Amino acid sequence: MFIKKLYLRHFRNYQETSLELSPEINLIRGSNAQGKTNLLEALYLLGTGRSFRTPHLKELIQKDASFFFLEAEFLKDGILQHLRLSFDGQQKKLDYNNTSYAHFTNLLGLLPIVLLAPEDVLLITGAPADRRRFLDLHLAQSDPLYVHHLARYHRALKQRNFLLRKKTEATLETWETLMVTSASYLRKKRQEALASLSPLLKTFMQELSQEKDTLEIRYLPSYTENYQPYRAKELFLGATLIGPHRDDLAILINEQEARSFASQGQLRSAIAALRLAQWKHLQELHLAPPLFCIDDFGIHLDAQRRELLLSKLTSFGQVFLTSPTYFENPNHPTLDIENGKVRPYLHIPGSVLVD
Repeated sequence: MFIKKLYLRHFRNYQETSLELSPEINLIRGSNAQGKTNLLEALYLLGTGRSFRTPHLKELIQKDASFFFLEAEFLKDGILQHLRLSFDGQQKKLDYNNTSYAHFTNLLGLLPIVLLAPEDVLLITGAPADRRRFLDLHLAQSDPLYVHHLARYHRALKQRNFLLRKKTEATLETWETLMVTSASYLRKKRQEALASLSPLLKTFMQELSQEKDTLEIRYLPSYTENYQPYRAKELFLGATLIGPHRDDLAILINEQEARSFASQGQLRSAIAALRLAQWKHLQELHLAPPLFCIDDFGIHLDAQRRELLLSKLTSFGQVFLTSPTYFENPNHPTLDIENGKVRPYLHIPGSVLVD
């Protein structure tokens, strides 16, 4: 599976751009604020239906434009397929092989994608919501029923919280019944996903650290089938205090809490290992390599670990790497980005990777 052509119109700082992409590693080079990350954002939107930088799609529309439009031609299961999506500030439009949809949720699982970005350190140092978001999106790319139960749980949670704020118990049990059913499914799938990711995490972390460090991830569920013991406190606070929306993950490096004891190098290695494990797990589930994107490739790891990661990525199917200066590699196609315009980079014989 890989994207052959990508077309952007009025997306971020891209007025109108058409790209032909390599099925293997694509190097994307340019100075800061030229549009490198915007290109990855477009790919991520095609894969997940959302941005990794903002929850507001309006921010993706180019200044002074009224809409954005993305189109991808990609090969999947040996069949050439087409995907188009647009947003005009109010209405979403999605067209997949001439079938139209009104929501971007239908994109999930179509073009599975994994993104490694500098902000990913928040998966370790940030709030529990950051870790839940990672796990939810990972599962959503392979399990439509998970998407259904996640949406149903949060709809019921919203109604229950409304009743709690109103200090009424009239229909609380109705919403609790819905929540328990969906919460049970969410917990089960989260446990299964982490059980599958754990051995992969261990392997990738040892490879990146040259067997110096271990990485472990533990599920910290918040689950109940009986809300009655919590009801008095929840009525007082006006909020639901227990359930999958309160789950967390404990991430340990060398058996110690990573957020408190890990060095910056260890944190970066752990995040890279986490994303590599995510890619491998999605590959096993889809029986095809997901897209893999790394933003600001040169800053994630020290030189030694960076070279280890780069050598590993040659077997990862279609990969997109961005960097301001790092790439002048004759072995991989390079795209130069300048002010929202893209041109292929013509390699000069004898040039090498520079840092």
